[in-house]
Amino acid sequence: MAGGARPLEPAARPDPTAGGERGWTPRSAPAAPPATGTGRHARRKTPPPPPSSASPSSGRFLLRAAFVTAALTAVGAVLGLVRDQILARYFGAGTETDAFLVAWTVPEFASTLLIEDAMALILVPAFSRALARRSGSLFGDPVRALVRTTLPRLVLAVAAVSALLVATAPLLVSALAPGLPDPRLAVDCTRLTATCVLSFALAGYCSAALRAHGSFLPPAAIYVAYNVGIIGTILVLREPFGVRAAAAGVAVGGVLMVLLQAPSLVRELRTRPVPKEEPVPVPASDGRLLVLGMIAPVIVFALTRQSQILIERFLASPLPAGAISHLNYAQKVAQMPMILSLMLCTVSFPVIARALAAGDAEAARRRVERDLLLAAVVVLVGASTVIAAAPQIVGLLFQRGAFDASDTASTALVMRVYALGLLGQTMVGALVRCYFSAARPLWYPAAAMGAGLAATGLAGTVGAHLWGAAGIAGANALGITVTAVMLLLGAHRQSVPIDVRHLGEGLLRLTTAGAWATGAGWLCSVAIGPPVLAVAVAALVVIGVFLLFVACAAKAPEIPPLPRSACRRTPHARRRAASTAAGATPVGGDVPLDRGQPR
Repeated sequence: MAGGARPLEPAARPDPTAGGERGWTPRSAPAAPPATGTGRHARRKTPPPPPSSASPSSGRFLLRAAFVTAALTAVGAVLGLVRDQILARYFGAGTETDAFLVAWTVPEFASTLLIEDAMALILVPAFSRALARRSGSLFGDPVRALVRTTLPRLVLAVAAVSALLVATAPLLVSALAPGLPDPRLAVDCTRLTATCVLSFALAGYCSAALRAHGSFLPPAAIYVAYNVGIIGTILVLREPFGVRAAAAGVAVGGVLMVLLQAPSLVRELRTRPVPKEEPVPVPASDGRLLVLGMIAPVIVFALTRQSQILIERFLASPLPAGAISHLNYAQKVAQMPMILSLMLCTVSFPVIARALAAGDAEAARRRVERDLLLAAVVVLVGASTVIAAAPQIVGLLFQRGAFDASDTASTALVMRVYALGLLGQTMVGALVRCYFSAARPLWYPAAAMGAGLAATGLAGTVGAHLWGAAGIAGANALGITVTAVMLLLGAHRQSVPIDVRHLGEGLLRLTTAGAWATGAGWLCSVAIGPPVLAVAVAALVVIGVFLLFVACAAKAPEIPPLPRSACRRTPHARRRAASTAAGATPVGGDVPLDRGQPR
């Protein structure tokens, strides 16, 4: 299943004590034997079939889902670059753009809290548990009950927050950027962008529910719709409204994100008709999802993580005009490798949550360690390319119209500094799933993020005075790296007990390979004149040197390929797996949902 398609219907009702989600029947499987007993809810005597290639836990499914998610994320990122190019061409890197970017803080916070981090970390495990209970329930539907319990409360809460932001926009702007020369424009833009709080909350809810159901296509396409809405609104309304058109585009894009996903979620909720009598009540742990005590650790972590942007813009507002814009453009480009590297973690997060619900912590650990190494490879190759060819990349993307050569040089310098923290950004995004995949309120990630934020603030205060925007970017890289180290050191005591020493050694060797690749790519970029050719050659050299170093280095970390688990279902692979330790799961293998006892 490659995204929005419905999952195959279960042929037999699995044992509810197994903690699995559903029994999956391949299209070519023979019909199940008739049920025994009396009554319309009689159980079948045959055991549930093994997971097919369409199962959300299978390696082939994860490969397809990761490919679809990465492809659509890449399209969304490209459209994001087009959006930034339009902003740079029409408004440059001056007062107007700075005012819009202060208002842009609202959707940045909202997307982190309501789409990318908090909403997913809370709701994906909750929906995974509801789906596991659905397969063993005779009356009612735990999934629909969860929606009825949580969605109305969420809508009321975020609608109130959105209205409050609209009303207090002047106070918010003065707190975020007290050094702006004309705060009125930023206030107007903030009132427009504040409407996205409600739409982002609905979009994040739909994304979490669909991913838990194994549907990844609509959630992966939301940023395509979002950026299309912003770009279209700018092109249509730019002449009469100026940069306010971009803020209005944020509101339009948020609505498109919801409209894209809502039909798919409605179809998923209707895939299994159930009797209306004797409904199964939602367990208290899921029914109280919106109770502050249950979600406070996740919310505090997400807010603290996004507060790095607040510190950057606060420290950059007294700097010369354009500093906030340079930081924004550099960050948007530099973070593209990190966004792509986290796609596999996004796809496998529901699998980890289901494995923990089934009591199989070992399978979850192997999956997490494998995802971390693969994500590190992607982000380090991307970061090396960004550092090696930053001026050429910025020039190709933005240097036109009001964005001149001096803006290119300033943005390239900031982008190179930002790239130093990309590995830390990726590790934080991946490791936090280990802490929250069991849906238990853990405060350690928020504490680690708080320590990193303190490091960012202290270093940024000094760095902004000495080196301007580049010093602020360096403080960002330092703070997120501190958080990543703390999360890595504490991960072995959490729900997914990863091998910290083995993983740390692997990351250190991969980082060394990235350093060598960066140097080789930089030499090529300065030796070649045409920017397009310089970027292409630098990227190829970075990839080649990185892979060569990993292949030749002593004790190089093992990076298993994603489709390796597809061979597990062959008879030979099953016989070989049977000879290993009981309950062991090969690295990169499927996360079985029909093994282990529930916790």
